[in-house]
Amino acid sequence: MAKYNKIGKVISQYQMATDIYSMWIEMKEIAHEARPGQFISLYCKDASRLLPRPISICELNGREGIIRIVYRVVGHGTEEFSGYQSGDTIKLLGPLGNGFPLENKKKAFLIGGGIGIPPLLELAKNLECKKEIILGYRSELFLQDELDQYGNISISTEDGSRGVKGTVIDAIRENNLNAEVIYACGPTPMLRAVKEYAREHNMEAWISMEEKMACGIGACLACVCRSKDLDDHSHVHNKRICKDGPVFLAEEIQL
Repeated sequence: MAKYNKIGKVISQYQMATDIYSMWIEMKEIAHEARPGQFISLYCKDASRLLPRPISICELNGREGIIRIVYRVVGHGTEEFSGYQSGDTIKLLGPLGNGFPLENKKKAFLIGGGIGIPPLLELAKNLECKKEIILGYRSELFLQDELDQYGNISISTEDGSRGVKGTVIDAIRENNLNAEVIYACGPTPMLRAVKEYAREHNMEAWISMEEKMACGIGACLACVCRSKDLDDHSHVHNKRICKDGPVFLAEEIQL
């Protein structure tokens, strides 16, 4: 799949929740070629910030040639992006990484935690199976109404303000949910718990890992994780999250 390093145009942007923003970008090539679970790297206009910021793709609209990202402001780069308005330009590279497998017809858990929730929207739109969607938040919700169109929604919050108080695994157990395969994206502690749950229930699990990145194309080895098998690139037990992932079969990696 080709990687496009081009200038896109911001179509719209708005704030969804505290420090959470939704942006639509016109980028026809990526909109036509990307798949659920892949990401793009966005470059700042401030020349002092050399490295791009990797952000997962939330939605794709090939007909209109636009892509959507939903991201959290966590530093100077994403703070710059949050100030962009309709008509502004943005340099980006993508689509990057490997996406989720879409061939599954089995009932699926789609599990997202925090800013790992956005990639589930395009995944939910493309999976042709029955879906149980489990979303974990600190407190404030986002994207739950859009995801509700594609499956039954269960929610967990750390403070218990909505849904089950606790983790996504607590929500699965308290709601007596069941499925045959898992797709998950979120912070490492959540993915570790998902992997253990999948092992206990003899389930196939595909997990998308969150990690700070530098080049985003697999050259710098800054975003490696421990793997079960030897990596073809480095010949050690590592996988490059940006290149070999970010989606992995859970049993292939160590968490």
